[in-house]
Amino acid sequence: MSSTTTAVATANDENTRFIVLISLVATLGGFLFGYDSGVINGTVDGLKQAFRSDAAVTGFNVASMLLGCAVGAWFAGTLADRYGRRTMLLWAAVFFLVSAWGSGIANGSAEFVVYRVLGGLAVGAASVMSPAYIAEVAPARYRGRLATVQQIAIICGLFGSFLSNWWLARIATSSLSELWFGFAAWRWMFWAEIVPILVFGVALLFIPESPRYLVARGLRERAQGVLTRLYGQQAGLRKLEEIDASLAADHHRPRLSDLIDRARGRIRPIVWVGIGLATFQQLVGINVVFYYGAVLWQAVGFSEADALLINVISGGVSISACLVTVMLIDRVGRKPLLWIGSVGMAVSLGVVAWAFSTGQLQEGNHLVLSDSMGVVALVAANVYVVFFNASWGPVMWVMLGEMFPNQIRGSALAVAGLAQWTSNFLITWTFPMLLAGIGLAAAYGLYTAAAVLSVFFVLRYVHETKGKELEQMQG
Repeated sequence: MSSTTTAVATANDENTRFIVLISLVATLGGFLFGYDSGVINGTVDGLKQAFRSDAAVTGFNVASMLLGCAVGAWFAGTLADRYGRRTMLLWAAVFFLVSAWGSGIANGSAEFVVYRVLGGLAVGAASVMSPAYIAEVAPARYRGRLATVQQIAIICGLFGSFLSNWWLARIATSSLSELWFGFAAWRWMFWAEIVPILVFGVALLFIPESPRYLVARGLRERAQGVLTRLYGQQAGLRKLEEIDASLAADHHRPRLSDLIDRARGRIRPIVWVGIGLATFQQLVGINVVFYYGAVLWQAVGFSEADALLINVISGGVSISACLVTVMLIDRVGRKPLLWIGSVGMAVSLGVVAWAFSTGQLQEGNHLVLSDSMGVVALVAANVYVVFFNASWGPVMWVMLGEMFPNQIRGSALAVAGLAQWTSNFLITWTFPMLLAGIGLAAAYGLYTAAAVLSVFFVLRYVHETKGKELEQMQG
Protein backbone atom coordinates (compact mmCIF):
# COMPACT_ATOMS: atom_id res chain seq x y z
CA MET A 1 0.00 0.00 0.00
CA SER A 2 1.42 3.41 -0.95
CA SER A 3 2.09 6.08 1.67
CA THR A 4 -0.68 8.20 0.13
CA THR A 5 -3.19 5.38 0.42
CA THR A 6 -2.09 4.73 4.02
CA ALA A 7 -2.52 8.41 4.89
CA VAL A 8 -6.01 8.45 3.39
CA ALA A 9 -6.98 5.30 5.25
CA THR A 10 -5.63 6.73 8.49
CA ALA A 11 -7.55 9.97 7.99
CA ASN A 12 -10.73 8.02 7.32
CA ASP A 13 -10.30 6.04 10.54
CA GLU A 14 -9.79 9.16 12.66
CA ASN A 15 -12.54 10.20 15.01
CA THR A 16 -12.19 13.83 13.96
CA ARG A 17 -15.33 14.99 15.73
CA PHE A 18 -14.12 13.52 19.02
CA ILE A 19 -10.62 15.00 18.60
CA VAL A 20 -12.07 18.45 17.96
CA LEU A 21 -14.50 18.14 20.87
CA ILE A 22 -11.90 17.19 23.49
CA SER A 23 -9.56 19.88 22.14
CA LEU A 24 -12.30 22.47 22.58
CA VAL A 25 -12.77 21.33 26.19
CA ALA A 26 -9.05 21.89 26.77
CA THR A 27 -9.32 25.36 25.24
CA LEU A 28 -11.81 26.34 27.96
CA GLY A 29 -8.70 26.50 30.13
CA GLY A 30 -7.46 29.15 27.70
CA PHE A 31 -10.76 31.02 28.01
CA LEU A 32 -10.36 31.18 31.79
CA PHE A 33 -6.69 32.10 31.34
CA GLY A 34 -7.83 35.10 29.28
CA TYR A 35 -10.76 36.00 31.51
CA ASP A 36 -8.75 35.88 34.72
CA SER A 37 -5.97 37.90 33.11
CA GLY A 38 -8.27 40.56 31.67
CA VAL A 39 -10.78 41.01 34.48
CA ILE A 40 -8.25 43.05 36.47
CA ASN A 41 -8.38 45.68 33.71
CA GLY A 42 -11.67 47.16 34.90
CA THR A 43 -10.99 46.83 38.62
CA VAL A 44 -7.83 48.94 39.00
CA ASP A 45 -9.70 52.05 40.22
CA GLY A 46 -11.73 49.94 42.66
CA LEU A 47 -8.56 48.39 44.08
CA LYS A 48 -6.96 51.81 44.53
CA GLN A 49 -9.99 53.15 46.39
CA ALA A 50 -10.79 50.04 48.47
CA PHE A 51 -7.19 49.35 49.52
CA ARG A 52 -5.89 52.97 49.44
CA SER A 53 -2.83 51.88 47.45
CA ASP A 54 -0.18 53.97 45.68
CA ALA A 55 1.25 53.27 42.20
CA ALA A 56 3.75 50.64 43.34
CA VAL A 57 1.23 48.73 45.48
CA THR A 58 -1.44 48.96 42.76
CA GLY A 59 1.06 47.63 40.24
CA PHE A 60 1.85 44.72 42.55
CA ASN A 61 -1.86 44.03 43.15
CA VAL A 62 -2.36 43.79 39.39
CA ALA A 63 0.83 41.83 38.75
CA SER A 64 0.59 39.52 41.78
CA MET A 65 -1.36 36.93 39.82
CA LEU A 66 1.62 36.58 37.52
CA LEU A 67 3.80 35.31 40.36
CA GLY A 68 1.31 32.48 40.75
CA CYS A 69 1.32 31.99 36.98
CA ALA A 70 5.07 31.43 36.96
CA VAL A 71 4.84 28.92 39.80
CA GLY A 72 1.76 27.28 38.29
CA ALA A 73 3.39 26.85 34.88
CA TRP A 74 6.53 25.41 36.48
CA PHE A 75 4.82 22.86 38.69
CA ALA A 76 2.08 21.99 36.19
CA GLY A 77 4.71 21.18 33.59
CA THR A 78 6.67 18.91 35.93
CA LEU A 79 3.72 17.41 37.81
CA ALA A 80 1.92 16.67 34.53
CA ASP A 81 4.61 14.08 33.79
CA ARG A 82 3.69 12.39 37.07
CA TYR A 83 -0.08 12.81 37.36
CA GLY A 84 -1.27 13.62 33.83
CA ARG A 85 -2.35 16.55 31.70
CA ARG A 86 -6.08 16.24 32.44
CA THR A 87 -5.46 15.94 36.18
CA MET A 88 -3.54 19.21 36.24
CA LEU A 89 -6.33 20.94 34.30
CA LEU A 90 -8.84 19.69 36.90
CA TRP A 91 -6.75 21.17 39.69
CA ALA A 92 -6.55 24.41 37.71
CA ALA A 93 -10.37 24.56 37.66
CA VAL A 94 -10.44 24.27 41.46
CA PHE A 95 -7.94 27.09 41.90
CA PHE A 96 -9.80 29.27 39.38
CA LEU A 97 -12.97 28.89 41.46
CA VAL A 98 -11.33 29.77 44.80
CA SER A 99 -9.55 32.77 43.26
CA ALA A 100 -12.64 34.23 41.55
CA TRP A 101 -14.66 34.14 44.75
CA GLY A 102 -11.86 35.29 47.04
CA SER A 103 -10.72 38.20 44.85
CA GLY A 104 -14.24 39.62 45.04
CA ILE A 105 -14.55 39.37 48.83
CA ALA A 106 -11.04 40.64 49.67
CA ASN A 107 -10.90 43.68 51.96
CA GLY A 108 -7.18 44.39 51.86
CA SER A 109 -4.19 44.18 49.54
CA ALA A 110 -2.58 41.20 51.31
CA GLU A 111 -5.79 39.15 51.20
CA PHE A 112 -6.39 40.14 47.58
CA VAL A 113 -2.86 39.15 46.57
CA VAL A 114 -3.27 35.68 48.13
CA TYR A 115 -6.40 34.99 46.09
CA ARG A 116 -4.89 36.41 42.90
CA VAL A 117 -1.80 34.25 43.34
CA LEU A 118 -4.07 31.19 43.64
CA GLY A 119 -5.72 32.27 40.40
CA GLY A 120 -2.26 32.67 38.94
CA LEU A 121 -1.46 29.05 39.75
CA ALA A 122 -4.53 28.08 37.71
CA VAL A 123 -3.69 30.39 34.81
CA GLY A 124 -0.09 29.17 34.71
CA ALA A 125 -1.20 25.54 34.69
CA ALA A 126 -3.82 26.12 32.00
CA SER A 127 -1.39 28.14 29.86
CA VAL A 128 0.97 25.19 29.39
CA MET A 129 -1.35 22.21 29.83
CA SER A 130 -4.09 23.20 27.38
CA PRO A 131 -1.77 23.56 24.34
CA ALA A 132 0.21 20.49 25.41
CA TYR A 133 -2.96 18.39 25.65
CA ILE A 134 -4.19 19.57 22.25
CA ALA A 135 -0.80 18.90 20.62
CA GLU A 136 -0.75 15.39 22.10
CA VAL A 137 -4.18 14.34 20.80
CA ALA A 138 -4.37 16.12 17.42
CA PRO A 139 -2.96 14.83 14.08
CA ALA A 140 -0.08 16.85 12.61
CA ARG A 141 -1.98 18.02 9.52
CA TYR A 142 -4.43 20.15 11.52
CA ARG A 143 -2.72 20.32 14.92
CA GLY A 144 -1.74 23.95 14.36
CA ARG A 145 -5.32 25.00 13.68
CA LEU A 146 -6.65 23.27 16.78
CA ALA A 147 -3.86 24.65 18.94
CA THR A 148 -4.53 28.15 17.56
CA VAL A 149 -8.10 27.85 18.81
CA GLN A 150 -6.46 27.99 22.26
CA GLN A 151 -5.42 31.58 21.55
CA ILE A 152 -8.90 32.40 20.25
CA ALA A 153 -10.22 31.05 23.55
CA ILE A 154 -7.74 33.24 25.46
CA ILE A 155 -8.85 36.31 23.51
CA CYS A 156 -12.51 35.33 23.91
CA GLY A 157 -11.83 35.17 27.65
CA LEU A 158 -10.25 38.61 27.55
CA PHE A 159 -13.10 39.90 25.40
CA GLY A 160 -15.64 38.33 27.75
CA SER A 161 -14.03 39.97 30.77
CA PHE A 162 -13.83 43.35 29.02
CA LEU A 163 -17.48 43.10 27.95
CA SER A 164 -18.56 41.98 31.42
CA ASN A 165 -16.55 44.78 33.06
CA TRP A 166 -18.01 47.40 30.71
CA TRP A 167 -21.58 46.11 31.18
CA LEU A 168 -21.36 45.88 34.99
CA ALA A 169 -19.76 49.33 35.26
CA ARG A 170 -22.46 50.76 32.97
CA ILE A 171 -25.27 49.27 35.07
CA ALA A 172 -23.72 50.60 38.28
CA THR A 173 -22.70 53.91 36.58
CA SER A 174 -19.01 53.19 37.42
CA SER A 175 -16.77 50.38 38.65
CA LEU A 176 -16.69 52.05 42.09
CA SER A 177 -20.46 52.26 42.55
CA GLU A 178 -22.60 49.73 44.40
CA LEU A 179 -24.30 47.15 42.21
CA TRP A 180 -26.13 44.20 43.82
CA PHE A 181 -26.48 43.31 47.52
CA GLY A 182 -24.40 46.32 48.51
CA PHE A 183 -21.23 45.18 46.73
CA ALA A 184 -19.33 47.46 44.34
CA ALA A 185 -19.37 46.64 40.63
CA TRP A 186 -15.65 45.85 40.57
CA ARG A 187 -16.23 42.91 42.97
CA TRP A 188 -18.93 41.48 40.67
CA MET A 189 -16.43 41.64 37.84
CA PHE A 190 -14.47 38.87 39.59
CA TRP A 191 -17.53 36.84 40.55
CA ALA A 192 -18.85 36.76 36.98
CA GLU A 193 -16.06 34.28 36.16
CA ILE A 194 -17.57 31.54 38.33
CA VAL A 195 -20.04 30.40 35.63
CA PRO A 196 -17.46 29.46 32.95
CA ILE A 197 -15.25 27.90 35.65
CA LEU A 198 -18.00 25.43 36.57
CA VAL A 199 -18.57 24.58 32.90
CA PHE A 200 -14.84 23.88 32.46
CA GLY A 201 -14.58 21.68 35.56
CA VAL A 202 -17.54 19.50 34.59
CA ALA A 203 -16.46 19.15 30.94
CA LEU A 204 -12.99 17.94 31.97
CA LEU A 205 -14.55 14.88 33.60
CA PHE A 206 -15.58 13.60 30.16
CA ILE A 207 -12.28 13.80 28.22
CA PRO A 208 -9.53 11.12 28.17
CA GLU A 209 -6.00 11.49 29.46
CA SER A 210 -3.24 12.31 26.96
CA PRO A 211 -2.07 9.08 25.27
CA ARG A 212 1.54 10.25 25.15
CA TYR A 213 1.51 10.77 28.92
CA LEU A 214 0.03 7.27 29.38
CA VAL A 215 2.78 5.69 27.24
CA ALA A 216 5.48 7.58 29.17
CA ARG A 217 4.01 6.21 32.42
CA GLY A 218 4.03 2.66 31.08
CA LEU A 219 0.21 2.46 30.89
CA ARG A 220 0.19 0.93 27.42
CA GLU A 221 -3.27 -0.65 27.55
CA ARG A 222 -4.94 2.62 28.53
CA ALA A 223 -2.89 4.48 25.94
CA GLN A 224 -3.88 2.00 23.24
CA GLY A 225 -7.53 2.42 24.15
CA VAL A 226 -7.31 6.21 23.84
CA LEU A 227 -5.29 6.06 20.60
CA THR A 228 -7.77 3.62 19.07
CA ARG A 229 -10.62 5.93 19.94
CA LEU A 230 -8.74 8.87 18.40
CA TYR A 231 -7.24 7.35 15.25
CA GLY A 232 -8.76 3.90 14.71
CA GLN A 233 -7.34 0.48 15.67
CA GLN A 234 -4.59 0.10 13.06
CA ALA A 235 -3.35 3.67 13.19
CA GLY A 236 -3.63 3.64 16.99
CA LEU A 237 -1.35 0.61 17.29
CA ARG A 238 1.17 2.16 14.91
CA LYS A 239 1.13 5.45 16.81
CA LEU A 240 1.61 3.59 20.11
CA GLU A 241 4.85 2.08 18.81
CA GLU A 242 6.04 5.42 17.41
CA ILE A 243 5.46 7.16 20.75
CA ASP A 244 7.22 4.38 22.61
CA ALA A 245 10.22 4.55 20.26
CA SER A 246 10.49 8.33 20.72
CA LEU A 247 11.04 8.06 24.49
CA ALA A 248 14.36 7.50 26.25
CA ALA A 249 16.22 4.33 25.25
CA ASP A 250 16.13 3.00 28.81
CA HIS A 251 12.42 3.92 29.05
CA HIS A 252 12.90 5.93 32.24
CA ARG A 253 10.08 8.26 33.14
CA PRO A 254 10.43 11.92 32.02
CA ARG A 255 12.37 14.06 34.46
CA LEU A 256 13.80 17.57 34.66
CA SER A 257 17.38 16.37 34.13
CA ASP A 258 16.39 15.23 30.62
CA LEU A 259 16.70 18.90 29.58
CA ILE A 260 20.48 18.53 29.81
CA ASP A 261 22.35 17.12 26.82
CA ARG A 262 24.55 14.57 28.58
CA ALA A 263 26.99 14.33 25.68
CA ARG A 264 27.76 18.05 25.88
CA GLY A 265 26.94 18.63 29.54
CA ARG A 266 24.72 21.64 28.90
CA ILE A 267 21.06 22.54 28.46
CA ARG A 268 19.64 21.43 25.13
CA PRO A 269 19.48 24.29 22.55
CA ILE A 270 15.77 23.67 21.92
CA VAL A 271 15.08 24.61 25.54
CA TRP A 272 16.76 28.00 25.06
CA VAL A 273 14.70 28.59 21.93
CA GLY A 274 11.56 27.86 23.94
CA ILE A 275 12.66 30.31 26.63
CA GLY A 276 13.36 32.94 23.96
CA LEU A 277 9.93 32.53 22.38
CA ALA A 278 8.21 32.72 25.77
CA THR A 279 10.17 35.81 26.84
CA PHE A 280 9.90 37.85 23.65
CA GLN A 281 6.13 37.32 23.60
CA GLN A 282 5.97 39.40 26.78
CA LEU A 283 8.77 41.92 26.19
CA VAL A 284 6.75 43.48 23.33
CA GLY A 285 4.36 44.75 26.04
CA ILE A 286 1.11 43.14 24.93
CA ASN A 287 -0.21 42.66 28.45
CA VAL A 288 0.17 46.34 29.19
CA VAL A 289 -2.70 46.75 26.71
CA PHE A 290 -4.67 43.87 28.24
CA TYR A 291 -4.10 44.65 31.94
CA TYR A 292 -3.86 48.44 31.86
CA GLY A 293 -5.94 49.28 28.80
CA ALA A 294 -8.48 51.30 30.78
CA VAL A 295 -5.74 53.14 32.68
CA LEU A 296 -3.75 53.75 29.50
CA TRP A 297 -6.61 55.29 27.53
CA GLN A 298 -7.78 57.35 30.50
CA ALA A 299 -4.20 58.64 30.76
CA VAL A 300 -4.53 60.18 27.30
CA GLY A 301 -7.90 61.76 27.90
CA PHE A 302 -10.64 59.15 27.40
CA SER A 303 -13.37 58.72 30.02
CA GLU A 304 -13.64 55.46 32.00
CA ALA A 305 -16.70 54.38 30.00
CA ASP A 306 -14.97 55.09 26.66
CA ALA A 307 -11.76 53.39 27.82
CA LEU A 308 -13.65 50.23 28.81
CA LEU A 309 -15.49 50.28 25.47
CA ILE A 310 -12.16 50.58 23.62
CA ASN A 311 -11.08 47.41 25.43
CA VAL A 312 -14.17 45.62 24.11
CA ILE A 313 -13.35 46.77 20.56
CA SER A 314 -9.73 45.62 20.95
CA GLY A 315 -10.95 42.23 22.12
CA GLY A 316 -13.19 41.86 19.07
CA VAL A 317 -10.34 42.86 16.75
CA SER A 318 -8.09 40.30 18.46
CA ILE A 319 -10.54 37.47 17.83
CA SER A 320 -10.72 38.37 14.13
CA ALA A 321 -6.90 38.33 13.90
CA CYS A 322 -6.76 34.87 15.49
CA LEU A 323 -9.29 33.54 12.98
CA VAL A 324 -6.90 34.56 10.20
CA THR A 325 -4.14 32.58 11.93
CA VAL A 326 -6.36 29.50 12.14
CA MET A 327 -6.65 29.55 8.34
CA LEU A 328 -2.94 30.19 7.71
CA ILE A 329 -0.88 28.39 10.34
CA ASP A 330 -0.98 24.91 8.76
CA ARG A 331 -0.50 26.37 5.27
CA VAL A 332 2.25 28.98 5.54
CA GLY A 333 3.82 27.63 8.73
CA ARG A 334 4.74 28.96 12.15
CA LYS A 335 8.01 30.75 11.42
CA PRO A 336 6.73 33.12 8.69
CA LEU A 337 3.83 34.18 10.89
CA LEU A 338 6.25 34.95 13.73
CA TRP A 339 8.68 37.15 11.82
CA ILE A 340 5.94 38.96 9.88
CA GLY A 341 4.19 39.61 13.20
CA SER A 342 7.41 40.94 14.72
CA VAL A 343 7.90 43.41 11.86
CA GLY A 344 4.27 44.57 12.10
CA MET A 345 4.46 45.01 15.86
CA ALA A 346 7.74 46.94 15.65
CA VAL A 347 6.28 49.44 13.17
CA SER A 348 2.93 49.90 14.93
CA LEU A 349 4.53 50.18 18.38
CA GLY A 350 6.92 52.79 17.00
CA VAL A 351 3.94 54.82 15.75
CA VAL A 352 2.23 54.55 19.16
CA ALA A 353 5.41 55.74 20.92
CA TRP A 354 5.71 58.66 18.47
CA ALA A 355 2.06 59.67 18.99
CA PHE A 356 2.49 59.62 22.77
CA SER A 357 5.69 61.68 22.47
CA THR A 358 3.66 64.57 21.00
CA GLY A 359 1.42 64.86 24.07
CA GLN A 360 1.56 67.49 26.78
CA LEU A 361 1.63 66.72 30.49
CA GLN A 362 -1.00 68.55 32.51
CA GLU A 363 -1.87 68.70 36.20
CA GLY A 364 -1.92 65.27 37.84
CA ASN A 365 0.70 63.96 35.37
CA HIS A 366 -2.00 63.29 32.74
CA LEU A 367 -0.82 63.10 29.15
CA VAL A 368 -3.07 65.01 26.75
CA LEU A 369 -2.93 64.33 23.00
CA SER A 370 -4.39 66.39 20.21
CA ASP A 371 -7.50 64.92 18.59
CA SER A 372 -5.53 63.78 15.54
CA MET A 373 -2.77 62.18 17.59
CA GLY A 374 -5.32 60.48 19.83
CA VAL A 375 -6.78 58.83 16.73
CA VAL A 376 -3.30 57.86 15.47
CA ALA A 377 -2.43 56.27 18.84
CA LEU A 378 -5.73 54.41 19.00
CA VAL A 379 -5.50 53.06 15.43
CA ALA A 380 -1.80 52.11 15.76
CA ALA A 381 -2.44 50.36 19.07
CA ASN A 382 -5.18 48.26 17.51
CA VAL A 383 -2.97 47.48 14.49
CA TYR A 384 -0.36 46.28 16.98
CA VAL A 385 -2.96 44.09 18.69
CA VAL A 386 -3.91 42.62 15.30
CA PHE A 387 -0.31 41.74 14.43
CA PHE A 388 0.28 40.22 17.87
CA ASN A 389 -2.85 38.07 17.77
CA ALA A 390 -2.19 36.96 14.21
CA SER A 391 1.32 35.83 15.12
CA TRP A 392 3.05 35.70 18.50
CA GLY A 393 -0.16 35.41 20.51
CA PRO A 394 -1.24 32.00 19.17
CA VAL A 395 1.92 30.77 17.46
CA MET A 396 4.14 30.91 20.55
CA TRP A 397 1.74 28.63 22.44
CA VAL A 398 1.38 26.34 19.42
CA MET A 399 5.14 25.96 19.16
CA LEU A 400 5.69 25.40 22.87
CA GLY A 401 3.07 22.64 22.78
CA GLU A 402 4.65 20.83 19.84
CA MET A 403 8.35 21.75 19.39
CA PHE A 404 9.82 19.61 22.18
CA PRO A 405 10.48 15.85 21.93
CA ASN A 406 8.08 13.62 23.89
CA GLN A 407 10.66 12.78 26.55
CA ILE A 408 11.20 16.41 27.60
CA ARG A 409 7.89 18.08 26.71
CA GLY A 410 6.56 18.41 30.25
CA SER A 411 9.86 19.63 31.73
CA ALA A 412 10.60 22.00 28.84
CA LEU A 413 7.11 23.48 29.10
CA ALA A 414 7.72 24.03 32.81
CA VAL A 415 10.89 26.03 32.10
CA ALA A 416 9.41 27.99 29.18
CA GLY A 417 6.21 28.68 31.13
CA LEU A 418 8.24 29.96 34.09
CA ALA A 419 10.16 32.29 31.74
CA GLN A 420 6.96 33.50 30.08
CA TRP A 421 5.15 34.37 33.29
CA THR A 422 8.20 35.86 34.99
CA SER A 423 8.63 38.20 32.01
CA ASN A 424 4.91 38.95 32.12
CA PHE A 425 5.17 39.85 35.81
CA LEU A 426 8.13 42.19 35.29
CA ILE A 427 6.47 44.00 32.36
CA THR A 428 3.16 44.35 34.21
CA TRP A 429 4.64 45.37 37.55
CA THR A 430 6.94 48.01 36.06
CA PHE A 431 4.40 49.70 33.77
CA PRO A 432 2.82 51.99 36.43
CA MET A 433 6.32 53.03 37.50
CA LEU A 434 7.38 53.64 33.89
CA LEU A 435 4.19 55.63 33.36
CA ALA A 436 4.98 57.82 36.37
CA GLY A 437 8.72 57.93 35.64
CA ILE A 438 9.80 58.04 31.99
CA GLY A 439 6.28 58.38 30.54
CA LEU A 440 4.18 56.50 28.01
CA ALA A 441 6.29 57.36 24.96
CA ALA A 442 9.55 56.03 26.43
CA ALA A 443 7.82 52.92 27.80
CA TYR A 444 6.45 52.09 24.38
CA GLY A 445 9.88 52.80 22.92
CA LEU A 446 11.24 49.93 25.04
CA TYR A 447 8.52 47.58 23.77
CA THR A 448 9.32 48.66 20.20
CA ALA A 449 12.97 47.74 20.67
CA ALA A 450 12.00 44.28 21.92
CA ALA A 451 9.81 43.76 18.83
CA VAL A 452 12.74 44.67 16.56
CA LEU A 453 15.03 42.19 18.35
CA SER A 454 12.41 39.45 18.06
CA VAL A 455 12.64 39.62 14.24
CA PHE A 456 16.30 38.58 14.33
CA PHE A 457 15.65 35.94 17.00
CA VAL A 458 13.02 34.21 14.85
CA LEU A 459 15.08 34.31 11.66
CA ARG A 460 18.18 32.91 13.38
CA TYR A 461 16.98 30.41 15.96
CA VAL A 462 13.40 29.26 15.30
CA HIS A 463 12.84 26.16 13.14
CA GLU A 464 9.61 25.24 11.37
CA THR A 465 7.40 22.53 12.92
CA LYS A 466 4.54 22.59 10.37
CA GLY A 467 3.39 19.12 9.30
CA LYS A 468 5.75 17.21 11.63
CA GLU A 469 4.50 14.52 14.00
CA LEU A 470 5.48 15.04 17.64
CA GLU A 471 7.64 11.91 17.40
CA GLN A 472 9.76 13.71 14.74
CA MET A 473 10.70 16.63 16.97
CA GLN A 474 14.42 16.81 17.67
CA GLY A 475 16.00 18.05 20.90
